[in-house]
Amino acid sequence: MEIVFTVLILLLAVAVSGVGVRVLPFKLPLPLVQIALGALLAWPRLGLHVTFDPEIFMMLFIPPLLFADGWRIPKREFFMARRSILLLALGLVFMTVLAVGYFVHALVPEISLPVAFALAAVLSPTDAVALTGIAGKNRIPANLMHILEGEALMNDASGLVALKFAIAAALTGVFSLRDASVSFVIIALGGLATGAAVSWLFGFASARFLSVTEEGDPAPGVVMTLLIPFAAYLFAEHFGWSGILAAVAAGMMMNYTSIANAGPVSARVRANSTWTMIEFVFNGMVFILLGLQFPHILGRALIDAHETSNEQMARLIGYIAAVALALYALRFVWVWLLRWFASRGAAKQGMSSAVPGLRTVTVTTVAGVRGAVTMAGVLSLPEALPNGVPLPGRDLAIFIASGVILASLLIAVIGLPLLLRGWRRGRDPNAAEERLARKLAAQAAIRAIDGLHETASADLDESAFAYAADVAARVMDIYRRRLATLGDEATAPSEQARRAEALEFQMKLAAMRAERAVLLALRNEQKINDETLNKLMREVDLSETALITRGVARA
Repeated sequence: MEIVFTVLILLLAVAVSGVGVRVLPFKLPLPLVQIALGALLAWPRLGLHVTFDPEIFMMLFIPPLLFADGWRIPKREFFMARRSILLLALGLVFMTVLAVGYFVHALVPEISLPVAFALAAVLSPTDAVALTGIAGKNRIPANLMHILEGEALMNDASGLVALKFAIAAALTGVFSLRDASVSFVIIALGGLATGAAVSWLFGFASARFLSVTEEGDPAPGVVMTLLIPFAAYLFAEHFGWSGILAAVAAGMMMNYTSIANAGPVSARVRANSTWTMIEFVFNGMVFILLGLQFPHILGRALIDAHETSNEQMARLIGYIAAVALALYALRFVWVWLLRWFASRGAAKQGMSSAVPGLRTVTVTTVAGVRGAVTMAGVLSLPEALPNGVPLPGRDLAIFIASGVILASLLIAVIGLPLLLRGWRRGRDPNAAEERLARKLAAQAAIRAIDGLHETASADLDESAFAYAADVAARVMDIYRRRLATLGDEATAPSEQARRAEALEFQMKLAAMRAERAVLLALRNEQKINDETLNKLMREVDLSETALITRGVARA
């Protein structure tokens, strides 16, 4: 009963955080509000304490979130930026393990070198979810955001694999760079292959057995999609491969399965709404659980240090500041060098060479926010060596990791809005291709209507033929007016066409909202029942959603 009560409290906290962000007199990022709520729930008088089990956390929360991110991230942009992403997700991670590991050991000698490497490994992954919540949507230029999201998708796996080898070295005292490199390649490729295979098998099975490509109840197929990330993660972990990369690969593969493209509209709408809700709830749970841990880890350690001496407390805070500074300095230098080498390569190919932009490098550095994966990783450090002796430096490593997480969040909350202020994002790089796609789709629709009209009216008499022609003309007129507002950039649509489209948008929106008001009135007067109301309201809601989506795309 206590577990059920705790889960309900956490769900309520997630809902309250979403409402709280809107009603606060000042703007705060949602992740920070959720962390603050978690810290508040950990207050002794409230008495809520959730034991943070890293293994359960990694299996329950991380796979679906990475799966959703992999499903959503633009694949073309991901592969176009693969070099930058891999150099950040692999190169920077392993450089962080080495440089920061030695730095931590030199700074805090009581932390053994393997534990220092383990701490550096868990500090290397970044959190794109926290970054989006802090920076806001469409604030960071799209090409840079794609790189940051791709880095966050991939460096979770590389950081946790590095952690695995660091823990093994701490427990056994043996480490082989050659064996570790070979094992990493096997673990990564095995995870990617497993995730892609699980997702492909689901697409194959759904098209044949779940009837997701036919009109029918889409619920079984949607429920199955909820199990894909867990299946990919567990299969990969069972064979000793990377479960995180398996979840990412499964999400990326979903774009090429039948349920994502060939299924009915009802299945896609249901799946999208379901996954949107899951992302909100699970992300909220992650940050609230993170907030629940901070008072017990940071607060208790600082209070104990204060009771010992003020000097000891200042030393602990200094450790956090020094490690955070080392992480930011290394990331800044690494990103600067990447951009410098890229500009040199462009110059050799005859392209204009540009000195790396200080603002871009700084934004990329500050955007390296640490999150829940870091907390889960550091708490997974074993408490004792095989001989039963406590692992030296474990508690201090957990304290430093927690402090760096909180510091990175606060620095991003303060620094990113300042760095992004007044930054011109430029024209939308996808605007031209979106315009082209809309034109071609409208032209294809007109041809399809014309072809259907010819087929349907072949054997009709004169009266029926005229009626069919009138119906076809009315449907075609929708797409012809759309084409009129999608002229080439060189020949922009006329002011009259724009006004007509804007008026049409306002009229349709007013009509749909009037429909909704009448339907609610009819239900309140008991002239229709709830089942009829829900069916008709869903039709109006979907139509209004499509209309507003087109309106936002045009704006």
